[in-house]
Amino acid sequence: MFSRKRGEAKHVRSADAPPSKALADSLASDGLPPAPEFGPWDARQAPDGVQLLDLGSLRIPAIEGVEVRVQANPDGGVEQVVLVDGESALQLGVFAAPRTEGIWSEVRAEIAGAMAADGVSAREVDGRYGVELLARVNTPDGPADVRFVGVDGPRWMVRALYQGAAAADPSREGVLGDVLSGLVVVRDNEPRPVREPLPMRLPREMAEQGQAAQEAANGNQPG
Repeated sequence: MFSRKRGEAKHVRSADAPPSKALADSLASDGLPPAPEFGPWDARQAPDGVQLLDLGSLRIPAIEGVEVRVQANPDGGVEQVVLVDGESALQLGVFAAPRTEGIWSEVRAEIAGAMAADGVSAREVDGRYGVELLARVNTPDGPADVRFVGVDGPRWMVRALYQGAAAADPSREGVLGDVLSGLVVVRDNEPRPVREPLPMRLPREMAEQGQAAQEAANGNQPG
């Protein structure tokens, strides 16, 4: 047994006991969990040598045949990203999350609740990234299938919404699935409220093209 005098402070030196393997791994990786087998990747763990479209907090792999549709505000901030391949579309969003826990399960429940309030029944299924949410919604063009996929990362969450053929049948994701598994998230060090969208911006080339098109349109207007 060990004893010490009353009031005597106990000092523990770093050499008294080696850190556990889990702690050592955490310190070695700057608090990151082990790298996943496939993305979405945190920028600190992303593979090298991949051509990416840089949208700020989100970098999208450049895959031939995939059309990238970006909606931006007048300041160049990206408000919506949709990728289209044939009869399928993939809408992407990236949000702030806590350091210690994921938020997809909570977000998924809220999405299902909002759908139920609109009379839409959603069901949960197991997918490549865990539990997904499937539903058939009413649109101006008639009923349409949607599939929500969430991926929790270190201080971020990616929400992916498949529409069209890839929503009705996951085996038809094709290259859109490759886009999702190749995404890279760049989480800044700013403290942000949970679920706040991480900032995205147009790549310089796209911003310059948009500005030139706007100037040309303004120049063609009658005086």
